[in-house]
Amino acid sequence: MTPTIDAHVRLDTHPTHPSAVTAVLTGTQAHVAHLSLDAADWTVVADNVLVLVRIDHEEPYWAKDAAKHLSAEGITVEITPRLQEAMDEEWTWANYPMPWCTRSEIREVSNQAQKIHDDIHHGQLLIHAHAHDGHTTVAVGTYLHRNGKSVYLHGEDHLRQVTDTFDSPAGALLAFEKVHGAEMRPGPAPLTDTERAAAEARASLPLTAAKAEPARPEPETVPAYLADAGDHDALLDAFIDSHSEWEKWRTWSDETTHAIHESQTLRIERVHETPAHETAWTVAAYETPVPTACGSSPRPAPPPPRCWRSC
Repeated sequence: MTPTIDAHVRLDTHPTHPSAVTAVLTGTQAHVAHLSLDAADWTVVADNVLVLVRIDHEEPYWAKDAAKHLSAEGITVEITPRLQEAMDEEWTWANYPMPWCTRSEIREVSNQAQKIHDDIHHGQLLIHAHAHDGHTTVAVGTYLHRNGKSVYLHGEDHLRQVTDTFDSPAGALLAFEKVHGAEMRPGPAPLTDTERAAAEARASLPLTAAKAEPARPEPETVPAYLADAGDHDALLDAFIDSHSEWEKWRTWSDETTHAIHESQTLRIERVHETPAHETAWTVAAYETPVPTACGSSPRPAPPPPRCWRSC
């Protein structure tokens, strides 16, 4: 029986990167899960917060794989619904240059490209020079571990491949210069857009977005007649203060307040001291401006409201 480990891993989509995955670890033995994810090339971005970012956009697939391994170790794994949806999605690269490959073969090719990217990122593969062959980026470099081979790289991002190997850096550079002498530039090529986005996702992650949000209570619908009385006058005052195109005044009897829009097509009537079940507000909109007149003019009837609402 697999022992239960006091560690909980919550996997979720990254708040800003379109395909990256975050892992928030909790529990007294969270370090066990931390070690497992670190070994799978997850990057630490905060205390007990890691992120998986890849240049082949296969993070949901590999996050699912990590979840299986963590569960097998006795670690509790929670996958958010939006990440589960991404894990279940079937997709392929548009205009993929190797259309004969199956989906699993495409993933294998991109995973090899990911390993090359990671080796460069971690300083295990030193790039001596790069060039553009008219179609894509090519480069030459050497693995720095003991007896490391020098390699010729072709392609970018998820299509980068090792197409040749050399016994020494000198031999690799001479061969590279022979083919790409005019376009040859020292050091690695500038980051692609995909590599730059991946670097940004590893470098920063808003902690408020990474941490698991507490469950929010469901909103409760309360009938209007059971709700507490609000400060209606303060509400109207705040509205007028923030909308300079409106003016208000109280009637001579001091029983109502009127607010009128400068277009003369919108009016609000607020009746003060109304019983709980009677109308306190009337809002009206007119097709044409409501005319005004001096005291000696006949009183015209206002046009019928286009819409109104009372409460």
